Amino acid sequence: MTVAEAQGAVDAVWRIESARIVAGVARIVRDVGLAEELAQDALVAALEQWPESGVPKNPGAWLMAIAKRRAIDLIRRKETYQRKLAELGHELEIGGESVEDSVEDRVEAILEDHIEDDLLRLVFTACHPVLTMDARVSLTLKLLGGLKTDEIARAFLAPEATIAQRIVRAKRNLAKAGVEFEVPSGPELLARLQSVLEVVYLVYNEGYSATTGDDWMRPALCNEAMRLGRLLVELMPTEPEVLGLLALMELQSSRANARTGPDGEPVLLLEQDRRRWDRLLIRRGLEGIDRAWALETPPGPYLLQAAIAACHARAADPDDTDWARIAGLYAVLAQVTPSPVIELNQAVAISMAFGPERGLQAVDLLADDPSLKDYHLLPSVRGDLLFKLGRLDEARTEFEKARRPHPQRTRTQTPPGTSGDLFGVI
Repeated sequence: MTVAEAQGAVDAVWRIESARIVAGVARIVRDVGLAEELAQDALVAALEQWPESGVPKNPGAWLMAIAKRRAIDLIRRKETYQRKLAELGHELEIGGESVEDSVEDRVEAILEDHIEDDLLRLVFTACHPVLTMDARVSLTLKLLGGLKTDEIARAFLAPEATIAQRIVRAKRNLAKAGVEFEVPSGPELLARLQSVLEVVYLVYNEGYSATTGDDWMRPALCNEAMRLGRLLVELMPTEPEVLGLLALMELQSSRANARTGPDGEPVLLLEQDRRRWDRLLIRRGLEGIDRAWALETPPGPYLLQAAIAACHARAADPDDTDWARIAGLYAVLAQVTPSPVIELNQAVAISMAFGPERGLQAVDLLADDPSLKDYHLLPSVRGDLLFKLGRLDEARTEFEKARRPHPQRTRTQTPPGTSGDLFGVI
C-alpha cells in the first residue's frame, strides 16, 4: 500500500469513527481537547504503519486501541495516576474487581461497554452553552463530524486560521470552565438539549440558505447536519424534538433538486416541479414525524416546523396544500416560540387558506412591531397581498420598500419552510 492510499484510508476511517474514538478517550482523560490530541496520535501511527502492514480488518477498532494505549501511557506519567486509577476503579467496578486491577482492563471496559453513552456525552460537551454559538458549531463539526479545520473553513467561507483559533479557544474554555464530560439530567437536560439542537439547526440553515458566498445552498452542510441529526436520533430515540428536527431537515432537503432552475435561478415553492422532490427523504421525514407524535408529548418548535413542512410534502399539487392546517400549526408555534416572524408566516398561511383580505388584516397587526422594522419580507408579503386585492399603487409602494437595502438583512432570518419559500428567501 502506498502512502497516498494509506492517507485515503485513514481519512475515510476518521470521518466515520472519529467521534467514537474521541468520545471513548475523553471519558478516560476527562478532557475533550486532550482526547482529540490522543486520537490524532493514533492517526499518525496509522500513517506510519498501514503502508507496510495494510489496513486492518477493523480499522476503527485499531485506531481506538492505539488511542487507548496513549491515554493509559499518559495517565501513568501523571503525578495524579493513583487518583485517576481510583476514580476509574470506583466508576467501573465490575463483578468484584478491585481498584488494583490493571488500567488496561478498566479502560477496555469503558471503551467497549459505554460507547453510546460516551458519544452522547461528547455531543453535550461540544454544544455546551459556556461556548459561543460559533465555537459550538465549529467544535461540533470537528469532533462529531470528523471534518478537518480547512473543511470547516471552506464550508463557512472563513479563513482557516480563524476556525483553527476558534476551535482551540473552545477546547480551552471548556477546560477552564471545568465542564464535566457528562450528559446532564433533570431540567438541565432539556435546557442543554435545546443548545444541541440549535447547533445542528444552525449548520443546516447555513447550508439551506447560505448567508455568505454566491451559492444559495451548500449541500455538504445540509448533509452534515442531517448526519448529526441521525446520530442524535440513534442516541435519543424517544425525544420528540430530536425526531422533529431530523424530520424537518429531511423534508426541506427533499426539495433541493427543484429549488433552482436550469441556469441556477431560484424557484419559489409554489412554482417548483414537485416531481423532482426526493420521495425517499419525504418518506423518511414523514415516518419521523409519526414516531414523534406517537410519543404523545406536547410538540416543540422543531416538531411543529416539521409538521408544517409535511403539509407541503403531502401535496402533489400546490392547490392541494392544507393551508388551514398550516395556519393552525403556526398559531401553536407562535405560542411555543413567540416571534413576529412566525406570526408573519401565519398571516401568509391565513391568506392562502382564507383569502388575501384576511391575510392582510393579520399582517397589518404586525406593521408596527419594531423587530420587523428592517425585515424585508414584511413589505414583500404586504405588497403581494395588496396586489391580489387590486390595490396596485399601495402594492408598488410596499415592493419598493422591500427592495431597499437593509443592513441587518440575511438569508437565514426566515426558517426553511416558512414564508421565505413563497416570497423570495429560498
